[in-house]
Amino acid sequence: MYLACKNISFRYATSVNDVFDNLSFCIQEPGFNALFGPSGVGKTSLAKILVGSITNFSGKIESEGIRTLLYSYNLERLPGWSSVGKHIDRITPPNFRDRKEALIEAFGMQQFMGLRFSQLSLGQQNRVNLIRYLLQDFQLLIMDESLANVDERTRELIIFKIKEMFPETFFLYISHNVVEVSKFCREIIVFRMSPKQPQTVVVQGLDLETAGELSKNRLEHTMLEIMNAS
Repeated sequence: MYLACKNISFRYATSVNDVFDNLSFCIQEPGFNALFGPSGVGKTSLAKILVGSITNFSGKIESEGIRTLLYSYNLERLPGWSSVGKHIDRITPPNFRDRKEALIEAFGMQQFMGLRFSQLSLGQQNRVNLIRYLLQDFQLLIMDESLANVDERTRELIIFKIKEMFPETFFLYISHNVVEVSKFCREIIVFRMSPKQPQTVVVQGLDLETAGELSKNRLEHTMLEIMNAS
């Protein structure tokens, strides 16, 4: 399995500057990989290119073994007036019932399933929205700030649980948090502000599976690599 961007160039119609100019990289290992960089550098634009929401670009997107690619972002809302529990029940395939219960427990959402989406806090809304994506059949999920407004400890537990439950699945994790991507991701694709070339530099993250693996020295070294690459 792999996902590759080859010589991607793109510019919004209202802009005189390119978002991408011959952008290329390849991800060959499943698990958590990150898109990292400051606001406006093109992370969300690339996500939209990958899922087909943006089509007026040049270059190629190539993949193998990835039939379904999903995109989750932190401002989505669940439709309707029913409770979030009823909505999750409706969209869960019969063979994913056990997965649903495990995710609800791991995400700390058991006591909130009887509430409507509008009654949840922003962090709770993001958690339940991510659950509904994880209950679909996919090979790659883009998580665009999908755990925004979730406290650090809960976010860490959620990421470890996703890694445990989906070891052969690709995740592209979009975040502005250098500590987070350093700790949890295997490859961090660091976007550089145009006109720097190359437009991306790949840094190897710690890819932690449990909290006990953390080495402060390795974390600081990885964070420094990322910041120097920006």
